[in-house]
Amino acid sequence: MDAFTRFTNQTQGRDRLLRATQYTCMLLRYLLEPKAGKEKVVMKLKELESSVSTGRKWFRLGNVVHAVQATQQSIHATDLVPRVCLTIANLNRVVYFICDTVLWVRSTGLASSINKEKWRMWATRHYYYSVLLSLVRDLYEISLQMERVVRDRAKRGKSLSQDPLGYSVAKDETEWLQSFLLLLFRSLRKHPPLLLDTVKNLCDILDPLDQLGIYKSNPGVIGLGGLVSSIAGIITVACPHMKLKTH
Repeated sequence: MDAFTRFTNQTQGRDRLLRATQYTCMLLRYLLEPKAGKEKVVMKLKELESSVSTGRKWFRLGNVVHAVQATQQSIHATDLVPRVCLTIANLNRVVYFICDTVLWVRSTGLASSINKEKWRMWATRHYYYSVLLSLVRDLYEISLQMERVVRDRAKRGKSLSQDPLGYSVAKDETEWLQSFLLLLFRSLRKHPPLLLDTVKNLCDILDPLDQLGIYKSNPGVIGLGGLVSSIAGIITVACPHMKLKTH
């Protein structure tokens, strides 16, 4: 109970719970819509989803400050690729939160002349850039982990060409794919924070891909992706050692 209290006392913790609720509603609504007699339930889920989405905007009002701080921290990363990817990603998050704040002002009626669709598209585009760059950083980190696994096996005196698990150059595409997937599995198993961050970013990118028309999906897929991403976010907030660190 104490751990849950500490978690909910954090702004990020409350936002992750609300986000999980929002996407759960979206997923359930998608699953129930085709079924007869579920109209009232679907309507209630839609209203709850809208209310939670509005509530989350309140929690995000100060996130532009956190994004600026994250940008300042990422500039000092020692490795060039994470430094460039995270810095530009965080700058895009700053712009995203600015756009999000403008949309919140528009929703309150304080500035009804604001072009809602234009600002929403800008917010979605910069959010997409941020997640995409974070994914590039994840792929770079995965490649480093895979290289470490290969080197570690070589140090134990097992030649790559004699490796029974298939790290040698495959003779056909099936063997090569099996070897690559096995190496990827072993690499991510040794680095759970990297696995968690990669899964989170892969799920996060589904929504902007759909909104920008790059890859059309449906509310069910987006809802499931958002729920998985929210659970990953809850884990990183509740267990800070599971958050991928910047080196």
